[in-house]
Amino acid sequence: MEKCILVTGGAGLVGNAVRRRLESQGRKVVAIDLAERTRDGAPLTFCDLGDIHRLHAIATDNAIDGIVHCGAHSGPMVARDNPYSMVQVNVVGTANMLELARVHKVRRMVFCSSTSAYGDTPEGLVPEDVPLRPTSVYGGSKAASEALLWTYWRQFGVDALAIRLSWVYGPGRTTDCIIRTMIEDALAGRPTRMPFGQDFHRQFIHVEDAVSALLLALDAGEMPRRIYTVTGETYATLGEISEVVKRVLPQADIALQPGPDPVDDVHRRFDITAAKRDLGYAPQFDLETGIRSYAGWLAARTA
Repeated sequence: MEKCILVTGGAGLVGNAVRRRLESQGRKVVAIDLAERTRDGAPLTFCDLGDIHRLHAIATDNAIDGIVHCGAHSGPMVARDNPYSMVQVNVVGTANMLELARVHKVRRMVFCSSTSAYGDTPEGLVPEDVPLRPTSVYGGSKAASEALLWTYWRQFGVDALAIRLSWVYGPGRTTDCIIRTMIEDALAGRPTRMPFGQDFHRQFIHVEDAVSALLLALDAGEMPRRIYTVTGETYATLGEISEVVKRVLPQADIALQPGPDPVDDVHRRFDITAAKRDLGYAPQFDLETGIRSYAGWLAARTA
């Protein structure tokens, strides 16, 4: 039986992009989600992350060599009024995938974690081993899932890696995104006005760079650590990002006020040295290139 990669969250921004990249490489993929097709019409295998029996049946029917676990409530802005669902989907779902990897002896599992696991960070360059103090249930769900990943590795030898992605943007993102809002407003001839953000830093990563990091982790040899932080290697204020949007879309009319995003953490620059050294990761999309690609995708959708 041909070996395959199981991708969870196949209808989502990152999961769908992972599926496309793997298939472009000629690799067999089984992508699961709570949908039968992606937005662009690709077929998916319907499966709930909480349905452990269905997950084992899928694993039994396919020679799963690796897992890229992208399925989750995908940010602190999602399910804010339903923390129980956040825990069930994100934590129990990850536990189920780790159990699948253990029972079926999967070569490697890669887990999409998040820089939200850090919470507010201390001054200076932020390495992976600073204490985690998440401020949202979403961030807590990622930190808890990382703890499970670590213990499955130590106790059972499950080869699982966590990739802490910063804010992912780019073609395919349809949930809340400040860059998307700026672009859509510009395309529609609307002004963008925000009561915060002019001096607030946010570290974005283009979806294709996120995919590259996840697949480098999937295919790497023996790894010296279990957790890596990955960003687009930019550290810009939302005000600076708005200036990039204006260069890409000169009609953009954007005005931000000083102050932090009231629902986001204060993050200092993340250190991605470990990902560069151990994974060979190098981001390919600077902000202008990434925003230009996102603007083109959004413009095509509204044409």
